[in-house]
Formats: sequence, C-alpha cells, structure tokens
Amino acid sequence: MTARPRATGTTTATDRRREVRRLVESLGGRYSTELGIDVDAGDQQIERWFLAATLFATRISATIAERTFRTLDQAGLHRIAQARHLPFHDLIELLDRGGYARYDNRTASRLQDLSEVLDERYGGRVAEIARRADSYRQLHGALAALPGWGPTTVGIFLRELRGVWRNAEPPLDDRAVRAAGHLDLLDENGTGGPLAAVAAVARSARLDVRDVESGLVRLTLAHGDDMARCPGGPRCAALQ
Repeated sequence: MTARPRATGTTTATDRRREVRRLVESLGGRYSTELGIDVDAGDQQIERWFLAATLFATRISATIAERTFRTLDQAGLHRIAQARHLPFHDLIELLDRGGYARYDNRTASRLQDLSEVLDERYGGRVAEIARRADSYRQLHGALAALPGWGPTTVGIFLRELRGVWRNAEPPLDDRAVRAAGHLDLLDENGTGGPLAAVAAVARSARLDVRDVESGLVRLTLAHGDDMARCPGGPRCAALQ
C-alpha cells in the first residue's frame, strides 16, 4: 500500500529539521553504527560491515542477523575471507548460536562460497572491489555478481558507504522515499530528486544523511502495511 498523499507547502524548514531528528532518535540511524562498526575508519571496519550486510540479506529478522554478526565477531570471524578457513561444522555451530538454525547449512555454504569468490577475484579484500570500479554502475554490478548478493544487499551495503567509497552513490532506497513523502520531507519544487531533498534536510538538522536514510527505511518497516492509514508528518503514529 502506498502512503496517503500529503498536502504540500505547509511544512516549514524548522518542522522538517524537527521531524528528522525525532526520526533518528526514535528509530535509530545506520545499522553499521548500531553494530559498533565505524565504516569511516577504514578498510578493516568496512570488512566487518560487508559481513554484516551479507547476513542482513537472508530471509531472517534484523534482530537475528545482528545477533549472529555479534556471535561471529566475538568468535574472531571479522571478515568474509576468514569463512573458507573455518571448518564447516564450526561455522554452522556459530550460526545456530546466533539464531540461524533453520538456515544454517545454506547460510554456511553461502558464506564459504562468497569467501572463495572474494579470494579468487579480489585477493580476499573487499576494498579491492571499490578500487576496480570506475562508476557506480560498475561497483553495483561487481557486488551484485557475488554469491548470495543481489540489489537489496548491495543497497544495504552501499548506502552506508556514501562519502567513504568512491562511486558509492546509490539512489535513495524506495522505502526511504516512501517514508520521506510520509513525513513531508520532499520538496516537490526541487530539481535534485528525493536524495537531494533528504540530504538537504539532514544537513540542516546537522545529521548524517546515512542516518536519516536508514531511519526512513526503519520507518517504512515499522508501519508495515499500515502507512496509508497513518496521518504522517508530525502526527506519524510510528514516531509517537
């Protein structure tokens, strides 16, 4: 269901700043930050985020994906490249501990396949993917070609690398666009599109656009199928 159309021209810049601050404070921002990962700190942290994004791509709740990432991280598995050196049964045990009991064999196989491909194509280094890409299209294509990766995983991974990796410039997530319209954050007279509008509001509120985009995605997920029935804007039920 699409969000209920909202009247435009009635929301001020001050209202928009207040809304995005309330959004991030209430629902959270970047998933990487929530996991204790600082992708701005360099390749080692990006390796950890790559592993986490891989787990988020499976058909399982974000809570279980986060718990599983922490389990792997605490066990010393910080990089996908390490998965191919870990005995299969040990990897399954770690996944079970995180909550992947239903999908442990499939996920373990996918992690090890991904580790092998990453080693063959990029010397086991995630950062090499970015270094070889001359455009966003190439970067997206290289990531989408990895085992178990597709548009959703690529989007999750790259949106938190804006300004970190060259060419990491994905369009605003469709769920974020829906939520931005729901909160009346989009400027219909603007020429830069939804991402430019959200980035402008984020700057005005002194927030990182990556936190605002992730918060908007969280807002759509929080509504489920009920966004059309929510009044939106300052009266958004998910932010009360």
